Amino acid sequence: MELAELKELKQQLQDLLDKGFISRLQGATHFSRIDLHSGYHQLRIKDEDISKTTFRTRCGHYKFLVMLFGLTNAPAAFMDLMNMVFKSFLDRFVIVFIDDILIYSSSYGEHEDHLRTVLQTLREYQLYAKFLKCEFWLDSVAF
Repeated sequence: MELAELKELKQQLQDLLDKGFISRLQGATHFSRIDLHSGYHQLRIKDEDISKTTFRTRCGHYKFLVMLFGLTNAPAAFMDLMNMVFKSFLDRFVIVFIDDILIYSSSYGEHEDHLRTVLQTLREYQLYAKFLKCEFWLDSVAF
């Protein structure tokens, strides 16, 4: 799925949420947002696909070892990774859009548990957040 398609899908989902057709966050009172640091760059390219990223400069030929922004399948590949990583939490207390993670809960204690679970999962998969762009313990959120 291309970036333009993902943006259109996000807008359509937002319209449905605004109209009240979708209400995953019903009853949620605690929110946190986590933004991954250089999200695509945390995804290694398969060895057999590295040659497809070759580029040339006056200094020589180079190949990317990690996903770079701009590759045709980068958004879809990264969304697949995020969906796999958070599969058991999606629509229960986590929403993921590319490298943005929303954690939502209906109580303080539940949110503490959910945050711990998400942060441990990020550590387990060696995915790193950009702390300055993260927001924790919010009463409301625009996602």
